[in-house]
Amino acid sequence: MVDSHDEHTGDDVSRKLREKADFLLSREKGTVYKDPGGRINVALVYPNTYHVGMSNLGFQGIYGLLNSMRDVVCERAFLPDDGDLGEYARTQTELFSLESGRPLNRFDIVAFSVSFENDYPNIAGILQLSKIPLRSSERNFRHPLVIMGGVCAFFNPEPVSAFFDICFIGEADEMLPEFLDLCRVSGKKPGILKKSVSISGIYVPEFYSVTYGKEGNISKRYQTEGTPEYVKRRFLQDISQSKITTSIITSETEFSEMFLIEMMRGCPWNCRFCAAGKIYAPPRRKDFKVIEDETRKGLTKTKRIGLIGPSLSDYPQIKDVLKIPGVDFSITSLRAGSRSAELVSLMKGHRSVSIAPEAGTERLRRVIDKRITEEDILNTSELLFAGGIETLRLYFMVGLPTETREDVDAIIGLVKKIRSVSAKGHITLSVGTFVPKPFTPFQWHSMEAPMEVKERLKMIKKAIPGIKGARVFHDVPKYAYMQGLFSMGDRRVSAVIEKMLKTGDWMKAAGAAGIRESHYIFRRKDFSEILPWDFIDMGVSKEKLWAEYRQALS
Repeated sequence: MVDSHDEHTGDDVSRKLREKADFLLSREKGTVYKDPGGRINVALVYPNTYHVGMSNLGFQGIYGLLNSMRDVVCERAFLPDDGDLGEYARTQTELFSLESGRPLNRFDIVAFSVSFENDYPNIAGILQLSKIPLRSSERNFRHPLVIMGGVCAFFNPEPVSAFFDICFIGEADEMLPEFLDLCRVSGKKPGILKKSVSISGIYVPEFYSVTYGKEGNISKRYQTEGTPEYVKRRFLQDISQSKITTSIITSETEFSEMFLIEMMRGCPWNCRFCAAGKIYAPPRRKDFKVIEDETRKGLTKTKRIGLIGPSLSDYPQIKDVLKIPGVDFSITSLRAGSRSAELVSLMKGHRSVSIAPEAGTERLRRVIDKRITEEDILNTSELLFAGGIETLRLYFMVGLPTETREDVDAIIGLVKKIRSVSAKGHITLSVGTFVPKPFTPFQWHSMEAPMEVKERLKMIKKAIPGIKGARVFHDVPKYAYMQGLFSMGDRRVSAVIEKMLKTGDWMKAAGAAGIRESHYIFRRKDFSEILPWDFIDMGVSKEKLWAEYRQALS
């Protein structure tokens, strides 16, 4: 597969766009530059802006992993900022890589790292901007191999499967090196596609087909001979062996000048609405010695270290980590409990902490299996403010299964109680709309009606500003429903993403594609229904999830 590539001079790249890329590169420490000749050339793409993509540890980790291989060169590309899209159109510049300014269509592999469903339309926009045909079926051996990894590939790649030659189902730590071994000996597509199905976790969408019944549900899935019926999700048994680490330090990200360290994968709490607890199962912890070594490595670049994990207060030696001298540690989110408040006291100067009650009542927290009590929330809040925290961020959802307006009213009541136990600091509410996710007990549940969600948000927005030092931010429900369509969607939904290139609006695009969004997001599903993601073996049975769903509703 290794080609010799002509050095790209950048003559056909807008000077203004190249200058912006050079500015971003000038702010970085750790950028890798390699001669592309005789190497496998990979363009690693994050389907959002530089600021968002470079804040993602997984994206950074894959960049480092690929560039650690002598015969691979990996360069990065991102969705242009809104203000730059006009310049691309005006100068007819093709989307180019940051490091060399080479157009993406001159790489061997274009690898997308996809973490959020709402970035799906950006995938289509990036391929269009790169002059790469959108659908895999429209590309030939002269085009780059277009592959997908990241969280969205884990649980349901079907809505974007038409655009990708290969999807990586699960963690790429072991899969990606195995795939590149194959690339070294297999030549171009289609040879690689035929051989890649021998690698556990690799999904080649074109080897599968789907038929639908009269009601619009999936009636059957078929696969070509020699292709597995189920694709088993891959995961790394020992994350202490993981090479996923921060590659580049820059001030131009959300975590400015910060070195991120992954301490845990998977969550022991398994809340019913959360896909992470299932797709990253089983919970795994990195050895303390490895974290110490990574911290020392980080300190050679910056004093700011961010600790990443879903439930860091459950890490047995977290106090020992926070006592490592000379480090400004940051933990973005904690679980409500006295242990969390104790941890914050070890992080001097830490001004903002997040906890996620998710719901306002004990009853609704039992429905979603969020095992924290109101007492936990109030005690933790009091201790955090007493410990000098200036801003307490609280995460809630509206539209959860069985939620009533009384539950929403209780969110307001809970904030008032937090204020009554401490008059210090600021309280910031972040309110999202519940979106059902594959491989959770709520994968059969529908989303709440838009008018009702808007009313519930209005209740919160009206009441919170009346509480001293409290404010509220919420998502835009329209985009939550788009996320629901992309989360629950099957292969037909790719037509919506394609139409969005012209309409820009997902609802208009759905109408133009003949897709009824209500079929996917406003309908409760039966246990017997074939779900779009049923071909993925996540290691958890549908029967177990269904039993948990029935228990939640009861």
